[in-house]
Amino acid sequence: MIKNFFIFIFDFIKVVLISLAIIIPIRYFLIQPFYVRGASMEPNFYDSEYLIIDEISYRFHEPKRGDIIVFKYPRNPQEYFIKRVVGLPNEKIQVKDGEIHIFNKEHPLGIKIDEPYLANGVKTNGTDDDIISLSNDEYYVFGDNRNFSKDSRSFGPVNKSFVVGRVLLRGWPFDRVNLFSTQQYGY
Repeated sequence: MIKNFFIFIFDFIKVVLISLAIIIPIRYFLIQPFYVRGASMEPNFYDSEYLIIDEISYRFHEPKRGDIIVFKYPRNPQEYFIKRVVGLPNEKIQVKDGEIHIFNKEHPLGIKIDEPYLANGVKTNGTDDDIISLSNDEYYVFGDNRNFSKDSRSFGPVNKSFVVGRVLLRGWPFDRVNLFSTQQYGY
């Protein structure tokens, strides 16, 4: 009886250790859960939705325009934000007449970007005279709910070192489960 108890305990400990050896590396190096708080990404992401974040992709390639990322808030790295990448490293960004204009090597005079993920009629507020220059490791991010989003317009560019990963999957609620890919932009 006592021998069976010790065999059971030993087997239980083995299962727990093997499980931890599998789960911990996946959780800390590959994917991470994220819980949406707030309305800054509505109507594409709502408060209390449960997301899975891909933490490994950006070790092999840079974030792309249109990626939905989770990053550490630059003014308080204990907080995490979810936003959409609009401005890429070494580009210039201008919000003019409610629209976003990008200046880069391909478009040195600037070009307005098309944002099909925004609700009809949504305009982007900003200072029309300001042109923001990004360094070689900075991204400019916006919330999809432009009028109610704390984003790069208020806290500035996000350094690549603050980026945790990109949104891979919405897992909750079940009726909104979705796998995400990079948004393709039209110019």
